[in-house]
Amino acid sequence: MKYACEPTRADHGGASGGFGQAEGVNNSPRLVKTVAIVLAAGGGSRFAGSSHKLIATIGGRGVYFWALQAAIDAHIGSVVLVTGAVELPVDDPNVVIAHNPRWSTGLASSLQVGIALARKLGAEAVVVGLGDQPLVRASAWQAVAASPAPIAIATYGTKRGNPVRLHAEIWPTLPTAGDEGARSVLRTYSNLVEEVPCEGSASDIDTIEDLERMNIELRKSH
Repeated sequence: MKYACEPTRADHGGASGGFGQAEGVNNSPRLVKTVAIVLAAGGGSRFAGSSHKLIATIGGRGVYFWALQAAIDAHIGSVVLVTGAVELPVDDPNVVIAHNPRWSTGLASSLQVGIALARKLGAEAVVVGLGDQPLVRASAWQAVAASPAPIAIATYGTKRGNPVRLHAEIWPTLPTAGDEGARSVLRTYSNLVEEVPCEGSASDIDTIEDLERMNIELRKSH
């Protein structure tokens, strides 16, 4: 996965792995309870700054703030922030913080922590984004959440990126270890995937140079 909008649908028919045209998922008009998950647990080992990259300043706020705020502003449901390597201050009482003690094992364990909490909150679907992608807009979260597909992914131009929507029927197939996150299910169940064109960018911050470049882009967009 470390990889407004009218959706462009991929072919959902004849899915492998026993999913198919799931009743109440693809064709149901009812509102699906959704939880937004922001993954912000990694160590950021490639970032050579004086602080963890997620709390490095961009646009006057920490990097993670912009990613989290977009999820909040989307108003698609409860917001879960998964933390790990560094503590992330959050002022919004409506954000649920879930700490992943196994963050060093990779992205998959953080996704599982978020999914477990979403399940407790009664979610039928989650929309997942990353805390080091400050240019993803609230409109992208909204557009991906609105997809009726079991798996939906934002696209920016010709590139896929975050956020990604995962219906509950997909959750048991997600990896539990490693750094792949949802990428494996995007490959395995490609005929269940809907691409959703969005504005903004899913570029992530890994280096000081990324931070400087995105600081300029953030100023342009605000």
